[in-house]
Amino acid sequence: MKTKLKKILGVSFLLLILVGFIGFVEKKHAERKFSEVEISIKSVADVYFVDEADLLEQLYVEFPLMKSGVSFLELNLNQIERKVEKHPFVKNAEVYSDQKGNIKIEVEQHVPMARIVRPRAADGYISTEGLILPTSPQYTTRVLLLYGEYAEQLLQEKELNTDHKELLELIQFIHRDEFWRAQITELEMEKKSDIRLHQQVGRQVIELGDAADLEEKFKKINLFYDEILPVKGWNTYSRVNVKYKGQIVCE
Repeated sequence: MKTKLKKILGVSFLLLILVGFIGFVEKKHAERKFSEVEISIKSVADVYFVDEADLLEQLYVEFPLMKSGVSFLELNLNQIERKVEKHPFVKNAEVYSDQKGNIKIEVEQHVPMARIVRPRAADGYISTEGLILPTSPQYTTRVLLLYGEYAEQLLQEKELNTDHKELLELIQFIHRDEFWRAQITELEMEKKSDIRLHQQVGRQVIELGDAADLEEKFKKINLFYDEILPVKGWNTYSRVNVKYKGQIVCE
């Protein structure tokens, strides 16, 4: 009985210590004063689509209480994090405070893998996740270019994962492959069923058709590179058609 009583008293004592420690931490937190904001942005190939000064300005406008010396009880870090993540180029944000009173903001950017070009309106990017993003007024990056009537229609979408999955897989395939990323510079897309690849080296336009059956079509393109070009030469043909099953048409 005494042993059991000692255990109960021991547990109660530990709980009192824990409650006291939590109260001490909360008191210290309540006493902390805000100092400054520190932003860390993970670059994309040394390019920053999220501008630190612009982001800071937006935060100070949205949260006017965020001034040096204000109590942390007046600041909501979750709201600040949600505001940062509303930036179109922010993929993920982590917002937290340190013991010195600084608010730390760590930003991961979306990675553009293609740019939709329009002659009479603003361009747009396609991210690696298939999201449609605006262009950045601060920076540009060298990526695959898409143009044509079908390409321009994509800017009306929010993402390509649902209604344009095959096209997204084509763009991702080119982006992930080191050789094709360097060799294929443009996709001409007047219609969904009429996609044409333009190359960095070689004057041939590769007529892909739609974005279905990519594995088979790129096997034929590889065959053209490996077996036809070495024999006929780079400038023999102006058009290579791989849209039809089981055949390559070179003209």
